[in-house]
Amino acid sequence: MMRRLRLGMDGDGEELTAQETALYDRQIRVWGADAQRRLSKSHVLVYGMKGTVAEFCKNIVLAGVGSLTLVDDRAATEEMLSSNFLIPPDENVYSGKTLAELCCNSLKDFNPMVHVSVEKGDLSSFDVEFLSKFDVVVVSCCTLSAKKLANGKCRKLSKRVAFYAVDCRDSCGEIFVDLQDYKYSKKKQDETVECDLKYPSFEDALSVPWRALHRRMSKLYYAMRVIEKFEEAEGRSTGEVSIADFSGLLKLKKEICTAQSLNESQVPDSLLKRLVTNATEFPPVCAIIGGILGQEVIKAISGKGDPLKNFFFFDAFDGKGIIEDISPK
Repeated sequence: MMRRLRLGMDGDGEELTAQETALYDRQIRVWGADAQRRLSKSHVLVYGMKGTVAEFCKNIVLAGVGSLTLVDDRAATEEMLSSNFLIPPDENVYSGKTLAELCCNSLKDFNPMVHVSVEKGDLSSFDVEFLSKFDVVVVSCCTLSAKKLANGKCRKLSKRVAFYAVDCRDSCGEIFVDLQDYKYSKKKQDETVECDLKYPSFEDALSVPWRALHRRMSKLYYAMRVIEKFEEAEGRSTGEVSIADFSGLLKLKKEICTAQSLNESQVPDSLLKRLVTNATEFPPVCAIIGGILGQEVIKAISGKGDPLKNFFFFDAFDGKGIIEDISPK
């Protein structure tokens, strides 16, 4: 019989079982039973199973979220194997299975106490009612307009749903965070301080004029936006841009920089070239970005720790992780 222990209750009748307490003992010692209970009853939706997202899923499954729902109707390819360790190396198991189904089967082995399932469909087709089932929505492998639409739907819900968009190209990665109106407590010296962070939507963050951003803004922010705009203008799927499109990218970069009153040197040609020369993800960067994303989602669910606001950038060339707060004034 599964015995329940009265740990970290807040009056909602949900408790940690003895089995959960034993399995997550080390985590409970770090962030407390109440934080673990919050994790154990949370529901996470993930769209787009890139290598970075595979790392994230592994991390939160091991941490003990309540459920994880995967969406990616694509078929697995040999190219994906280089960055997504959840795809079985045996191609004989691929037959008739989507990428999400293959990853789902692998993730179930990491932690049998977490319910991992698959949904089919396109991100744009999911309505507000469907998204209301989740506490966290993480999207990848989708267009600029799809990110905006999904984030907008999350904001229409009566409850707060944490929204994350993640992208990794070559040896660079980006995370966007929208926690809406996020309240949390933290200890400062000997007292507990109440904090309130107000996040802009993805669309509102991108609407901030480039000329209004500080001079040392991450160049990766600008480069990612140019590539997104190019994909959207050309009707391409995410990641379909290649070195053959480089001249078109440079032309668009010039147009955008002129319209935004930004010096073109802020979007280095060399950086754009790197991002489109090798569309596959660099596995070590997947581990870093997936680790940061997992950490941020656990913070948002548990209410423990300062969450980042609202962009995170990483470039393996200099090994720096940069947080940028891009919000309308």
